[in-house]
This record gives sequence, C-alpha cells and structure tokens, in this order.
Amino acid sequence: MNPWRKTFLTLAVAASTAFTSAQAETDGEVEARKIALDLAGAFSNEGFKIRDGHWTGTAKQSEPVVVAVNLYAGNQYWFSVGADEAKKITVQVYDEHGKPMTAEGYQDEDKAAAGFSPTVSGQYFVSITPEGDTGTFCLVYSYK
Repeated sequence: MNPWRKTFLTLAVAASTAFTSAQAETDGEVEARKIALDLAGAFSNEGFKIRDGHWTGTAKQSEPVVVAVNLYAGNQYWFSVGADEAKKITVQVYDEHGKPMTAEGYQDEDKAAAGFSPTVSGQYFVSITPEGDTGTFCLVYSYK
C-alpha cells in the first residue's frame, strides 16, 4: 500500500472514531452546526434531503480533517461545512485511492460546500481544511 494512501486511511479512521463519542456539544460546535445547517438548507430548496447526523471537531490549518462516507452511484450529494472561528474553510472530496474528485464548489468565509455525483458506489473521503486559526467545524451532507 502506498504511504500516502495509508496515511489518508489512518486519518479517516481516526476522524470517524473521534466523531462518534457521545459528549455534550460545546458552544463552538453548536454555532458551527447552525452555520452548516443554514447552508445545507439552501440545497433543500433544490430537492436535496439533509442526512441525519453530523460530524464535528477541531481543524487546524496544517492538519486537514478527513471523514469517510459511503456514497452511491446515481445520487447527488452536497457536503456542507460551517466553522465557528475559521476565516475561510475548504471542502474537497476524494476517492478511495486519495484522488481528488471534480466537485462543484461554494465558499463564503465561515462556510463552504462541495457538490458531487459519484459514478461508482463506494467509500469516499471528505477533507475539511481551515485557513487561518484553528476552529471548530461541523459537516452535514445532503443527497437526492
């Protein structure tokens, strides 16, 4: 296995494990989730359904957070991220080999989104990277 893929998969497993704990949400997580849900709500107007659940955590500029998701060919997805303190945040979708996928993008200061339609069902990875300060983020996704 190539070293990049091994690192990528390790980050994804660590990230998904970190987001499954049942702790009370901090004020930063609540604010980031509000921002992400407001953005995802715009896609609801186009027929997208917001998936139950969300991922929250802390992201640093030099250490992107990677979340593993299972996607199905034929569906369309929007990954919406909100951040409480980041000046700018980016979202990127990768395939199982770590190759960046072509996605539609939206970006505005403390929120960003990536729209993607997979041609093959399987596991994909969503990378969240803030610019500037460390901040709390929330990821939600919509599908149709």
